[in-house]
Amino acid sequence: MKYWFLTLLILLPFAGTGMDVRRFDDAQKQQRYEHLIEELRCLVCQNQSLADSSAPLAQDLRNEVYHIIESGNNDEEAIRFLVQRYGDFVLYRPPFRLSTTLLWLGPFALLIAGVLWLWRLARRRSAMNPVELSAEEQQRLQQLKKEIGP
Repeated sequence: MKYWFLTLLILLPFAGTGMDVRRFDDAQKQQRYEHLIEELRCLVCQNQSLADSSAPLAQDLRNEVYHIIESGNNDEEAIRFLVQRYGDFVLYRPPFRLSTTLLWLGPFALLIAGVLWLWRLARRRSAMNPVELSAEEQQRLQQLKKEIGP
């Protein structure tokens, strides 16, 4: 009895996010539509596909994709139309161009910069803080060196 209330509380945030379901007369068109809305990014959401987003703009973009496929255009034409209208940001994998160089190479540059910074920090710390042994520790070290030999 108490579990239905817990289930209700868990599912309550999702109650208003009903997604429209588009149906095509052809299974291939349905597959293309579903693939495209998974591959295209919602322009107002934080890293969500058109399929995952409940934003009004995502709804409009899903309608555009639906109409493009219904009119007989292929996937490339649908993508080209949306890129011309909204730019490369609509793509999860934008093409490598001069304008997207930072997008493609930025993470690698940050990784290399971070590794170099950590390496330099480690070198600086080891040079600045040499280990100093007490007189007793130095005597023990000399004794161990004699025992081991040359």
